[in-house]
Amino acid sequence: MFSKYFGHYLLNRELLTREQLMDALEFQKSVHVKFGVIAVDEEYMTPLQVEEVHEKQKQMDKRFGEIAVDLGYLTNEQVEALISNQKQGHLFLAQALVDREYMTIEQFGAALRDYKIENSLSDEQFDAIRNGSIELLVENILGIEDEEKNSKYGQYLSLFAKNMIRFIDDQVYFEIDTLENPQSENWVVRQVIVGEAPLFTAIGANEEAFLHIASIYAEEELTEVDDLAEDAVSEFLNLHNGIYLVNMSNWGTELTMNPQEVVKNATVSGDVFLVSVNTSKGSFQLILSDKPENILIAQ
Repeated sequence: MFSKYFGHYLLNRELLTREQLMDALEFQKSVHVKFGVIAVDEEYMTPLQVEEVHEKQKQMDKRFGEIAVDLGYLTNEQVEALISNQKQGHLFLAQALVDREYMTIEQFGAALRDYKIENSLSDEQFDAIRNGSIELLVENILGIEDEEKNSKYGQYLSLFAKNMIRFIDDQVYFEIDTLENPQSENWVVRQVIVGEAPLFTAIGANEEAFLHIASIYAEEELTEVDDLAEDAVSEFLNLHNGIYLVNMSNWGTELTMNPQEVVKNATVSGDVFLVSVNTSKGSFQLILSDKPENILIAQ
């Protein structure tokens, strides 16, 4: 995930063109190998065991290696060995940029140092972000002065980023949207979380982005927004919120969820926090509010 953020940093600094960045991000996919694939290649696990771990990840917020150890498929030592085989994401980007001759390794290193300084990151924070700490990365981009909201939205967004990577698209990139209200979208899938810490949650997407999410989650190519597509996106939001509720319960806060609802050609208004979620197939809005009672949806 960091490679996508850092790539956009290079773009904003005009060290790369948009075409060069898109080409490099696409090129790095050819050398990026997921954890489960490495485990099978090393003959530590079978494909069926990998699939079982993936299914468990739909129920709990745990890394692949943690679940595999819990199930007895991997030892802690094997997990460490597999982690060492997974190169840091930003190094894939560095290699792609150098191979394409868009940057030299010296230029890439200098930009990394500038990124660290400009974001006021300590050595420990920077190393954690480069090594895959989604929590610190999300915290770094949130920029919310209200500590309570920063904590609440940060927990939700960190988990959402993980679940997007796990289940939908590993090229996800978040940007905090400065608009006061969401844009009118072709499709809005909403679900309200109720209890001690209520939260309005919604995905607002045009047809292209909606079908991208639906096709990946339904595991088949969908070309129109029909009942299956609506159900797929609804179930993804419901799955994510279900794991969020488990996490919150583990932290001492009990919550429940209302049923999901799909609204066509909708506009959401009220006290909302907007996040643009950019994927390899376009972007959509994640719409949050800790005042769900004040949210209005108009068609």
